[in-house]
Amino acid sequence: MTDEESGQRPPDTPTEEQAGRMFAAMNEVIRAGEEMRKLRAEMIQALVRAGWTQEKIARLTEMSQPAVSKQVAKYRKGDPPPSTTLSLDQHDTPWLEGRLWGLAEEISETLRDTAHCTRCVNALARGRKRFTPRTVDELRRLVEEDLRLHRARLPAGYRAAYDTISRGLDLPAKATTTTASASARRALAHRIQRDRLRDGS
Repeated sequence: MTDEESGQRPPDTPTEEQAGRMFAAMNEVIRAGEEMRKLRAEMIQALVRAGWTQEKIARLTEMSQPAVSKQVAKYRKGDPPPSTTLSLDQHDTPWLEGRLWGLAEEISETLRDTAHCTRCVNALARGRKRFTPRTVDELRRLVEEDLRLHRARLPAGYRAAYDTISRGLDLPAKATTTTASASARRALAHRIQRDRLRDGS
């Protein structure tokens, strides 16, 4: 900021650094919102192809049925049938990352304030962090630490799930024939992993 700009700024306005931080935080929220809208559209397509009615999807998404119909019509032409399966035993990287994310959220909720992975989980959920190899490695280390330090408080199934996920991530990624994006597959795996852990399976 030049001396002239500084002299023209009213005394109670934020500094350039403060304004930069505020806009950066706003941009994170906006970016996360845009990504969630895209993901929601993909999930609607996947559920329609799986035989769900538009009425049911509208109720669950809290969208109007015309809005759901518009989403469906937008992608219907030339769209190949899906090959999405809900089995946890899938080995592509986005699916395994989604499983790791779901496991970390369950650990965070179980351990509450004592979980080492909580901050990373919250950052991923709010879009402040993205799924990159570095972020995934960080989350793996934190989850492993929580499993080691809190073995008595966590169900044995948590460790078993982590071992399977970790082995999968250490192997070269296998291709998947599904038309769903990486974000959609992460979201599906995340939800299914959490449900299976809660069911004890």
